[in-house]
Amino acid sequence: MNVKAALSPEDIARACAEAMWAEDDASKGLGMEIVEIGPGFATLAMNVRPDMVNGQRIAHGGFIFTLADSAFAFACNSHNDRVVAAQGQITFIKPGKLGDRLVAKAREVTRGGRSGIYDVRVTAGETIIAEFRGHSRVIPGTWLPEQDK
Repeated sequence: MNVKAALSPEDIARACAEAMWAEDDASKGLGMEIVEIGPGFATLAMNVRPDMVNGQRIAHGGFIFTLADSAFAFACNSHNDRVVAAQGQITFIKPGKLGDRLVAKAREVTRGGRSGIYDVRVTAGETIIAEFRGHSRVIPGTWLPEQDK
């Protein structure tokens, strides 16, 4: 039985996220949580802790990038392909602040062959903090077992 034939795209996305989350020590270690997951999209959230602010006393851009990158990763791995980042670019719009709950919403723009493009918006409440664009590349393997391919 082929997993893709037995499960809905939503079920596949959730199962892939669970498998990936089990091995994602970086996202868990930063206190991220998966808020929503589906085929081609993911929403992750993270609270800005004292150890995440820089000398300006605002959220360090590296942590904002990491949150966006993690949301991108869960979105592009939601189709039961193993996928990695080929490129990521971020534009910082407003500073995140200590105690902010940052929410990164990733969505698939296009996916074909081994490549994909995903946009991620990072917000704190209604304030847009950053915009991220990631380019993905499929690598060998799947998250869920497939048979009868």
